[in-house]
Amino acid sequence: MYMPSIFGESLFDDMFPFDDSFFTSKKNPLYGKNASRVMKTDIKENEGSYELDIDLPGFKKDEITAELKDGYLTVSAAKGLDKDEEDKKGHYIRQERYSGAMSRTFYVGEDVKQEDIKAKFENGILSLSVPKPVEQKKVETSKRIAIEG
Repeated sequence: MYMPSIFGESLFDDMFPFDDSFFTSKKNPLYGKNASRVMKTDIKENEGSYELDIDLPGFKKDEITAELKDGYLTVSAAKGLDKDEEDKKGHYIRQERYSGAMSRTFYVGEDVKQEDIKAKFENGILSLSVPKPVEQKKVETSKRIAIEG
């Protein structure tokens, strides 16, 4: 019988001192128990830009926002389950699809402008292209100390 998960990942997580490896051989140490709630992101560096691919399965384009402020790029997604839709042929035993809000922030530099960032959402993946900051050549100044006399 399936039981709803009302206390986090499992009803028994807090009752027994076992970790996930006790029952399963595979454990995800990078994300832990909350792996389903994290925006999994791949970042690739190209010659003139960074390419970010963010997994957002089940979201629609209008449920996702990207905002640039003070050199920080924040990607947010919010989704709610439709309470109006009744299950006419039965009742739910368990619902595991994500509903709620999540966001992730990346520092991209204060020289990056909003119009320079390109975004595309396709097949549940948000692809962002962020230009690299242009390094300005430093003018070398003489480091000699003047000697009097």
